[in-house]
Amino acid sequence: MKHFILVFTILLLISCKDKKEMKKEEAAVTVEEYTIEQFMDNEAVSGGSFSYDNSKLLISSNRSGIYNVYTVPTTGGEYIPITASDSTSYFAESFFPNDDRMLLSADGNGDEIDHIYLRDTTGTIIDLTPEKTAKSQFYSWAEDDKSFYYGSNKRDPKYFDVYKMDITDFKSKLIYQNDDGMNFSGISNDENYIALVQSLNTNDSDLYIYNQQTKEKTKVNDNQSGNSAQAFSKDNSAFYYTTDDGEEFAYLMEFDLNTKEKSTVLKKSWDIMGASFTDQGNYMVVYVNEDGKNAIEVIDVASKKVVTLPDFGDQSITSVGFSDDEKWMRMYVGGSNSPSDLYTYNFETKEQYKITNVLNSEINPEDLVSASVVRFKSFDGTMIPAIYYLPHQASEKNKVPAMVWVHGGPGGQTRQNFSSMLQYLVNHGYAVLAVNNRGSSGYGKTFYKMDDLNHGEKDLQDCVEGKNWLATQSEIDGDKIGIIGGSYGGYMTMAALTFAPEEFDVGVNIFGVTNWMRTLKSIPPYWESMRKSLYLELGDPYSADSVRLKRISPLFHTDKVTKPLIVLQGSQDPRVLQVESDEIVEGVRKNGVPVEYVLFEDEGHGFIKKENQIEAYSKVLEFLDKYLKKEDQAIDGETQSTEIKAEPETK
Repeated sequence: MKHFILVFTILLLISCKDKKEMKKEEAAVTVEEYTIEQFMDNEAVSGGSFSYDNSKLLISSNRSGIYNVYTVPTTGGEYIPITASDSTSYFAESFFPNDDRMLLSADGNGDEIDHIYLRDTTGTIIDLTPEKTAKSQFYSWAEDDKSFYYGSNKRDPKYFDVYKMDITDFKSKLIYQNDDGMNFSGISNDENYIALVQSLNTNDSDLYIYNQQTKEKTKVNDNQSGNSAQAFSKDNSAFYYTTDDGEEFAYLMEFDLNTKEKSTVLKKSWDIMGASFTDQGNYMVVYVNEDGKNAIEVIDVASKKVVTLPDFGDQSITSVGFSDDEKWMRMYVGGSNSPSDLYTYNFETKEQYKITNVLNSEINPEDLVSASVVRFKSFDGTMIPAIYYLPHQASEKNKVPAMVWVHGGPGGQTRQNFSSMLQYLVNHGYAVLAVNNRGSSGYGKTFYKMDDLNHGEKDLQDCVEGKNWLATQSEIDGDKIGIIGGSYGGYMTMAALTFAPEEFDVGVNIFGVTNWMRTLKSIPPYWESMRKSLYLELGDPYSADSVRLKRISPLFHTDKVTKPLIVLQGSQDPRVLQVESDEIVEGVRKNGVPVEYVLFEDEGHGFIKKENQIEAYSKVLEFLDKYLKKEDQAIDGETQSTEIKAEPETK
């Protein structure tokens, strides 16, 4: 009898499992596919400075097609446009501390030459940093609320000096002249102490405190390590910084400005990315990079207890900000399957308000895919983390093609954030494995340094092993796997097609480096403080390293490319010049390989105008459908290989 019950139970479980699989199969064919226009109609919102009376927030939004600045009531309501540009994107910086004036920023269509703008109470917008070729960036408000600090390279294009601008007459005063290439990283409320960072390599840096009165610089760290300035205490007695000295991951330290003694404040099992104090100094906000996902703690300074934040279920709080009086908090909440919405929370009433609804109402949230964190073993046994998106319609019976996504950098990290582009590809039946190859940040300094002076080699092998991992998944068509990436990820795409030409079936290169010698020689002048560090990691183009740099530059090996390629580029890009893409396209076309080239005259290093995003990503999907899914077939059954050019008109 017991045997019968056991057999019956097993059969019942199998039956239930079969029914679940059937339901899964049924669901797989009913997922609605959305257009790129629908995906790009998701709104992107950023910022969230509170007005002096806490009645409204200053935000940036691309709801108009490009980024403009708006105000929105703190308890929710209609947006009020502050800018109405149809060409230049404007971004919110801050409300003034005591009135409704605002600070905004903008560059020239992606050229990264940012200026700071005043928007006064009459609606007039004035450029406060009009030097044509100088880059300016807002730092923070002064303690007296009568001025603000900003950086500018107007005196020397290579370095950023620190200025203080009076908000009565808008005259600037130089308060720190940067002659030694150190980067400004914070100032105490009494203006006596300035935190300065000197880059040693792309991981390690020395941290100094400069005393304005004595003109002395005190080195904070003892050993070579990765050090970052975080905050000065409200009473100017202590300085907080993160370091990985003696550890794999960065932890939070306190430096007593009087005694020069150091003490550990907080350690986690992941990198502490940031720590800051609220305006009154009652709370410290700590950001932790937890396996590619933000984990935020708000700590009550007096009690040292963690404040309980609102619970959003399977979504995460990705960013917080406080009003000056600390009565209000704003939060961004989202996840890999949900773009981040803006919320506010009142500490006194405990009321919470949802300010935005950024997901296009035409998109069913259930059709979006939640990413999962996976790890696979690379060629040498190194475990490689990755973010994996598997389409709902994928199954053993309905195998799907896949793309290996490579992030920018080098040294970047693909995180568990929402991406309209990736969700668009996944929605249309492409699995995506976002590989955090060796050299990626967020997984310890040993892992971070693993790609130094071997780019396009061991990190490329990690991507190939990612492809091999995909091919073992039962839902993936192992014969249809491509590679895609932007910036350094674009380089990895071209490295894959040139140095491992038979591994991937197609390549999508989004403004990727193709000639390292030219790129490293032509970096913007304001990167001067990082030049030596970049050369230490990648190679010095003016030394014997040039031999290796030429060897790993895809431009000189285009004859090896055999697989279809699409290249996307912005003309205004100051980091990866247009010529990088022009020449790689010309070289690959000589092979008779299908090549598409999408060029935007009004974009820089990243496409931010919706009409350009729509065109770019739709071209990518069309390309993948044709050459990876191979939906277009010739009469004889062989895939067509006719080249298609896609060069949009100037926007």
